[in-house]
Amino acid sequence: MAEDLLKDFNPFDIFDTEAARLDRFFSGLDEAGWRRPSRCDGWSVRDVLAHLAGEELYNHACLDGTVQELMNRLSGEGVTGFNDFNEWCVRVRRDLPVEEVLEEWRVKNGETRRRMRELGPGASLDTMAGPYPVGRQAFHYDSEYATHADDVGAPVSDGEIDSRTLWRVAVGRFVLAEQDSKVQVEQTADEVFVAVDGLTATLSYPEFVEATVGRLPASHGIDPRVVSALRCLA
Repeated sequence: MAEDLLKDFNPFDIFDTEAARLDRFFSGLDEAGWRRPSRCDGWSVRDVLAHLAGEELYNHACLDGTVQELMNRLSGEGVTGFNDFNEWCVRVRRDLPVEEVLEEWRVKNGETRRRMRELGPGASLDTMAGPYPVGRQAFHYDSEYATHADDVGAPVSDGEIDSRTLWRVAVGRFVLAEQDSKVQVEQTADEVFVAVDGLTATLSYPEFVEATVGRLPASHGIDPRVVSALRCLA
């Protein structure tokens, strides 16, 4: 079963770890660091923080059971779909002091993590896709936070790299299965073999992770149809 892929990982502990990584990194930045481009096209490091802070509107709506009310509010402001929402979150914070945005994210995300842990993995959240288990939603947040940490260059210690990569491979495989993807995935001791529509590729664990979150460089050489099929988390 797909859920067996996640059974050895605690999504709430991972969420805390990745949030703390971002907090440490953001807290040490100077003005030049905030202006530095991230891996997110068109976004600076500061913009990534603004995105994370704004996203808490949705996270809290999920917890409060008010997702539809939030969507109606945003629609009234001309915001439709997640891409528009993401850009809006960044745009409305561009003129705010960065310290204010950092504190907003720190406080609101801390509440999100606390409330999700208290609910437990089997409880249900209101989401745009309907009711969804808290534990699974936390794994989605884990992946997003790890991806954005990499986007802005937040350090990962040598002792964390292997375990962090393992849970990210597991989450990527789980989400592909959850989405009924056509991709067939076989994981060996150090590689991931994938097949889709008669095409095959062998990726290292880090390459597989980067493919699932849409960060695999175009220069990698893997057929773009395989890369597209693997993208499931961003």
